[in-house]
Amino acid sequence: MAHDPKTSDAPKPSNFLRGIIERDLEAGTWTPRRWGGSPGDGAHHLAGAPDPARIRTRFPPEPNGYLHVGHAKSICLNFGLARDYGGVCHLRFDDTNPEREEQEYVDAIIEAVRWLGFDWQAHGSSHLYYASGYFDFMVRAAEALIDAGLAYVDEQSADEMRAHRGDFNTPGRNSPFRSRTPAENRARFAEMRSGRLADGAAVLRAKIDMASPNINLRDPALYRIKHATHHATGDKWCIYPMYTYAHPIEDALENITHSICTLEFEDQRPFYDWLLEQLATLGLLARPTPKQHEFGRLNLSYVITSKRKLKALVDEKIVDGWDDPRMPTIFGMRRRGYTPESIRAMADGSGASKTNIWLDYSVLEGCLRDDLEGKAARAMAVLDPIELRLTNWDESFGAGHIEPCHAPAHPQRPELGTRAFGLGPRLWIERDDFAELPAKGFFRLFPPRTLPDGSVVPGNRVRLKYGLVVECTGCEKDVDGQVTAVLATVVPDTRSGTPGADAVKVKGTISWVGMHDALAATVNLYDRLFTEAQPDAGGRDFREVLNPHSKRVVAAYVEPSLAHVAPETRLQFERHGYFVADRVQHRPEAPVFNRITTLKDSWAR
Repeated sequence: MAHDPKTSDAPKPSNFLRGIIERDLEAGTWTPRRWGGSPGDGAHHLAGAPDPARIRTRFPPEPNGYLHVGHAKSICLNFGLARDYGGVCHLRFDDTNPEREEQEYVDAIIEAVRWLGFDWQAHGSSHLYYASGYFDFMVRAAEALIDAGLAYVDEQSADEMRAHRGDFNTPGRNSPFRSRTPAENRARFAEMRSGRLADGAAVLRAKIDMASPNINLRDPALYRIKHATHHATGDKWCIYPMYTYAHPIEDALENITHSICTLEFEDQRPFYDWLLEQLATLGLLARPTPKQHEFGRLNLSYVITSKRKLKALVDEKIVDGWDDPRMPTIFGMRRRGYTPESIRAMADGSGASKTNIWLDYSVLEGCLRDDLEGKAARAMAVLDPIELRLTNWDESFGAGHIEPCHAPAHPQRPELGTRAFGLGPRLWIERDDFAELPAKGFFRLFPPRTLPDGSVVPGNRVRLKYGLVVECTGCEKDVDGQVTAVLATVVPDTRSGTPGADAVKVKGTISWVGMHDALAATVNLYDRLFTEAQPDAGGRDFREVLNPHSKRVVAAYVEPSLAHVAPETRLQFERHGYFVADRVQHRPEAPVFNRITTLKDSWAR
C-alpha cells in the first residue's frame, strides 16, 4: 500500500509540491485520464482503461554524463512523490542530442538510480522509456503544426535569427520566411528530413508571437538539422527535436501528471503549455495535458556540479576518474562509501521550495553518520603505526604466549556476534598516542620523568582497548633522534572483563593491533576536494581553491577480523571514523579502505 503522508505524525520538511499534488487529487484533476498500457498519442490512451496510477512523475536525464548529487535530489523527489501518492515514476532518457550521448551513460544512469533504491516497475510493466522512441510521433506533430499554420521552416543564419529575436527591451521582428504557406513549409521540412539540406541550413520554428515579452515565445525552434549517428537510432534521422519541443511531448505521451523541473525551466512553461494545448486541439494528444512545476535546485557546499567542470577535473587528472571518491557523482559517492539511505535522507530532509537552496556539506555527512552508527561493524586500525614493545611479556605470560581478546562486532547489536584478535609482546599503536614531553591534559603514553627535586614520576598508564593496562617505561630512537619504538610493561591482573580490571584506574585507553596477526592495508584518507564552500563563486576558477590534502594514502594495519570483508563493506575504525572497503581495488590479499567521514564534523565552524 502506498504511504499516505497525511496520516503520518512525523514532521515533514517544507515541500510545496506535496500541497499541489494533494489539491489535485482532492479536486479529481487527473481522474479522467486513461492509460493505453504504454506511451502513445491521444487515441491510444483514450482506448485504454482508467489510469491505475494516481499520479505520474518522471526523472528525465540526458545520457551525456554521469549523475551527481544534484540529480540525486531530483531522483528522490520524483520517485518519492510517486511512491507516497500511489503513483508511478518513469525513468526516461532525453536522448535528443546524438553528438553528446552514449550508451555508456545510459547504462551508468540505470545502475545509479537502482543503487539509490528506486525502480520503474509498476502495474506489471516497466516504465523505462527513451525520447528517441517518440521521434516518429514528434515529426507527425511537427507536420500537424505546419498544416495548421503554427510552424514554419526558417532559413536565416543563426546570427540573423539572433538579431531578429530582439531582447528584453526590444520586440523581435518577423523572419522573411515566416509568411510561407503550409504547403511550402511541408515541402521544405520534408527536404530537411530527407537529408538534402546541410547542418544549420534551416530550422523548423513555432509561429507564436515575435513581440511577446517572454522571449521564449518568440517563435522558438522545434527542429534542427544534425547529420550525426544516434546511439539508439543510428543514422535513421538527420533532424532532431529541440529539448523544449521534445520534453512536453514526451510528458504527454507518457501520461505524466506532474512534470517537475528545476527553476531555470520556469520561463519555458508558457511554451510547454502552448505546445500541448495546440496538439490537444489538433487531436493528437488527450486531455488533461501534463502540468509543469518548478522547484529550486539543491546546491551542496564544497561541491561543484557543472558537467563541464567535473569533466575538467577528470581530463586534467586532478581526480582519478568519474568514480573518484572525492567526486560528487553518484558513482564517486558510492565508492567513497556513502549509503543510498543517507543520500535519500539528505534529499528528503531538504524538502522542496521555489528558491534555490544551499545545504552545508555537514548535513549530508550527518545523515551518513546517523545511518552508519547503527549499521557499521567496529574494528581497530592503526593508521600511523609505531611499535609498542611490552618488555616484561615473557615474565608475565611466558615466551610465545598470545593472549586471546574479544570485542563485540557492534556495541548495540549483540546479534552481530564478536570479533577475535590476539594480544602479544609487540603491537602497533598510533604514533600520536605517545609523547616524550606531554602537553597538559595528555593522558596517553609518556615516559617517566624526573622532577626538579630529583624524584622520579613513573611513566603513564593506559589501557589497551579490550586488553590489559600497560605502563610506559621509555622509547627507542634512531640516529636522527626519531622515536622508532615505545617501551612499556604489562600491569598484572588488569585484563578487561576480569575482577582485577577495575583495580587499576587509568585516564586513557588506546587502540592497537598485534604485530603477529595484523593485516597490512592501504588506507585512503579522503577529505573535501575544495577549501571554499562555493568553489566557483563569482566566476572564480575552481582550481584556485583545490584542497591539497583532499587525498592522503597511508600504509596502515588493521585487526585480523577484516581478513575476508567484501568490497563495499562499511566499518567504523574505532577512534578514526567510518571507512569502506574500496569497491574497485580491495582484495583480501591486498585490502584497500577509503575513509568515508570522520566520527565528528572536522569542518565545523
